[in-house]
Amino acid sequence: MSNVQMSFDEMWDKIMECDRSYDGLFYTAVKTTKIFCRPSCRSRKPKKKNVIFYETILQCEEAGYRACKRCQPEIEHCPQIDLIRQATAFLVNNHQKRILLQDVARHVGISTFYLERLFKEEMNETPREYLEKIRMDRVAFLLANTSKTTLEICYEAGFQSPSNFYKAFRERKRCSPTEFRKSKQTKESGHAVD
Repeated sequence: MSNVQMSFDEMWDKIMECDRSYDGLFYTAVKTTKIFCRPSCRSRKPKKKNVIFYETILQCEEAGYRACKRCQPEIEHCPQIDLIRQATAFLVNNHQKRILLQDVARHVGISTFYLERLFKEEMNETPREYLEKIRMDRVAFLLANTSKTTLEICYEAGFQSPSNFYKAFRERKRCSPTEFRKSKQTKESGHAVD
């Protein structure tokens, strides 16, 4: 499996959102309970300081953690799950580049038709939609946690043109990048937003 290149805080955001689309790309281990979970687990969230992320189930088990009984991370839900994990890891790790469906299919070793059908069945979205979601997640993270300009963030997240970026951002977040950043700064400072 590919090593997912995400920061601790980005992975933390995914577990706080219970984001199913990152299942299998990494696992959350809780030091105090000695349990590991999928990113989508709906169990009560641990304190951030008690969390360690691992890439594989084997790494979790070797470190002395046991599988969560609620999300059952050791059980595969689909026989082709490894192909989907390889595809999603490729998209997460290369989101900043121009990616064609053929690139992902070649990486996984299957046809574009089969990849798109399998991806849609398992993830409920196409690889293109998933890639846009990854890019939007990256944009939201950078807007909330850096002082980079919107244009710098646009290109760092992998968008090829600012107009497509602004359109996609408005569709997904229902506001402009500047409004999003201001709302995050207001929440951080503790002021209520009406």
